[in-house]
Amino acid sequence: MTAAEDKSDPFLTPRSVTWLGLVADALLGSAKIVAGVVFASQAILADGFHSGSDLITDVAVLAGLGMSQRPADGSHPYGHRRISTLVAMFVGAGLLIVAGSIAYGAVLSLRTPHPQTKSLVPLALALTTVPVKELLYRLTRRVGVRTGDLSLTANAWHHRSDAFTSVAAATGLSVIAIGGPAWAFVDEATAMVLTGFLGVAAVKILRDSGAELIDRAPAAATVAAIKQAVEQTDGVRDYHAVRARQVGGKVSMDIHVLVDPELTVREGHDIASAVEASVRGADPSVLEAIVHVEPCERDCPDRPAARQPTRESQAEGA
Repeated sequence: MTAAEDKSDPFLTPRSVTWLGLVADALLGSAKIVAGVVFASQAILADGFHSGSDLITDVAVLAGLGMSQRPADGSHPYGHRRISTLVAMFVGAGLLIVAGSIAYGAVLSLRTPHPQTKSLVPLALALTTVPVKELLYRLTRRVGVRTGDLSLTANAWHHRSDAFTSVAAATGLSVIAIGGPAWAFVDEATAMVLTGFLGVAAVKILRDSGAELIDRAPAAATVAAIKQAVEQTDGVRDYHAVRARQVGGKVSMDIHVLVDPELTVREGHDIASAVEASVRGADPSVLEAIVHVEPCERDCPDRPAARQPTRESQAEGA
């Protein structure tokens, strides 16, 4: 994460929000598992194991955050940002498996009679989980969107999946407490509906992270903003060969700009640097911009922005 992102919210960073989720998952998961065993509640026991499974994704995200921020080296000259994309795929696949297992378990449980627990502790734990995990979802997703980290966005959906399963567990426990074991099917029915939403979210995470691995272009609005910034840069007569791709939630791009062929090498380099600065200023998600300078020999449009920077203006910009 960049320094600018740290200043925008110094207390809500990718690491801090993931550690917060890890601690919450550990406490909620262990409490619900113990309650499920002590009070013979299958619903809260399954919910507890689901909360515990989120610990795996929390650890994976933390590891990915550390490795993806490593600088480029001889073996990885373009850096390690794609590690966060791989972690997002892992989390998305885990979420899809969790959704499938919940739905499968719910179908099987429809044929199994549920013993009625006489304690309200399992219900209280399920109800407590819902606001806690929904808050973690919103905080984690906020940081994921701000930093463009797909692994955080995917992990946010894991938090929401736990909230969904807790809603199902609380619904089933409430109905059973009021109407008796004959109404236990409400638990499974609710779970199957909620897993449909989880499955859609998991597929979207897998689709987005897979698209990054095959160098999908950023959104059309991002590309348009980049082109507009290039056109408005002093010294640029024309441009072509614009290529942009998503890398770990950021944008990496290269472009060929055409300039006056009579310019010196230094002046051409200054224009390339100005193009890079303009592109970064137009969209903060641009991680790097490689600018190739070519002479404009013929048929170049006379753009207003093609005014060549004089030595006096360069001195003032410095």
